Amino acid sequence: MPENSFGFAHLWASGDVVSHTIAIVLAFMSITSWYLILAKAVDWFQMRQAARKLDDFWAARSFGEGVERLASKGDTNPFVQLAEQADHCNQQCMTASDQLSARFHPAEQMERSLRQQLSGTQAELESGLTLLATTGATAPFVGLFGTVWGIYHALVAIGISGQAALEKVAGPVGEALIMTAAGLAVALPAVFAYNAVTRANRVILAALDAFAHDLHAFFTLGKRIASPGTQANSTLSRVKPNTAKAA
Repeated sequence: MPENSFGFAHLWASGDVVSHTIAIVLAFMSITSWYLILAKAVDWFQMRQAARKLDDFWAARSFGEGVERLASKGDTNPFVQLAEQADHCNQQCMTASDQLSARFHPAEQMERSLRQQLSGTQAELESGLTLLATTGATAPFVGLFGTVWGIYHALVAIGISGQAALEKVAGPVGEALIMTAAGLAVALPAVFAYNAVTRANRVILAALDAFAHDLHAFFTLGKRIASPGTQANSTLSRVKPNTAKAA
């Protein structure tokens, strides 16, 4: 069996500045994408662990104890930050009379503070998604450009040598196709990760929004408000007996 002298090493050795730049760009995109993928996966795992502590938070005897229970999974998770922001607003925002925000009703001040915290958390969760989307959309075309460039130079070299046999053409052309495969290998993980992170962010933001609603009710009404579905069910249960009696 004849030895194959073509491959990525030969492609790099015979490449020019353009092909080297394309390979470096693809490598950079791949490394950056995988760094974001792993970082987002770790953040998602930590936030999921923190979300499971919400029942322990509400089972605590005091607000401070509840925050400590949430912080057992890391004091930088967004649930702890949201609770601390609510407590900070409860202690200072509602008592400050020399600020423009003091003209709001205390409940509106709490809502404004929680909304700002949620907006900041959403921005942090969505950081890096643009890079993943850009990598998934452009990496195949970057690899394709490298393939076209490699095939062009391979055909020029074959034309100069005057040897147009199949075994002389298949090697350089097949070698140039490595760039297309590299572009797809970079793009596919980025696309899958973008979709997965987007869905994970929606789940986390929904949990944070519900927690913010509970915190707002805790500090403004002194109790948690049932979800809209629960309120609707309780309303129906009160209405049904009257309806039956009227019938």
